[in-house]
Amino acid sequence: MRPTAQVFLAFMLVVGSYMSGCAVPPGMEGGSAATDSFERLPPPGHGTLRQEEISLSLTSGALRILVTPLEESATRVTAPDTYRRLSSMSNAHRNAPGIEESATLFLVSFFSEQPDERFVPEEVQLVSRGIRLRPTSIVAVTPSWGERRLRQRVTEMAVYAFSSNVDLESDLTLAYGLEQTAAWSVILRRIQAERARARARAGRSGNG
Repeated sequence: MRPTAQVFLAFMLVVGSYMSGCAVPPGMEGGSAATDSFERLPPPGHGTLRQEEISLSLTSGALRILVTPLEESATRVTAPDTYRRLSSMSNAHRNAPGIEESATLFLVSFFSEQPDERFVPEEVQLVSRGIRLRPTSIVAVTPSWGERRLRQRVTEMAVYAFSSNVDLESDLTLAYGLEQTAAWSVILRRIQAERARARARAGRSGNG
């Protein structure tokens, strides 16, 4: 396994381990009223994708940044345990102080193999439909987020709210400082393909 793959695997194991404590009973769904506009979403429990398969990742120096949408249009296609964790995270923060009802939520994680690595939360920005968007609110998930420094191999996480101008059904660019990635177009195709497969699975099981 290449070093970069090992780093990513370690990152995801830490994120998954932390979020496993946020699970809710099956059937409790996250998301906002904005997701009602997405037609023919599969019912929960029929997706197979892992969290990293619906997430944008970006490397900036020693920092590894993972940005996961918490909207139903993306989370519905994840595997059942992942869906429950992400929905729980969305439910827990949807009505947090400072987060507008129409906001688009993301889970943002910072990780580093190096000790005492500094990060700047506000530098995480999105470009949607040609408009650069800054987070309208950032709500810490991990207790030491406010220190803005990473201990070696310790993940810091927060839920970011962006305006409703974020369009998850079109191209999206993640930017941090001078680095950026436009890999969402690939992720979106993966999500759309999995929606069709999940609907087919639901239909075969009589839940479509």
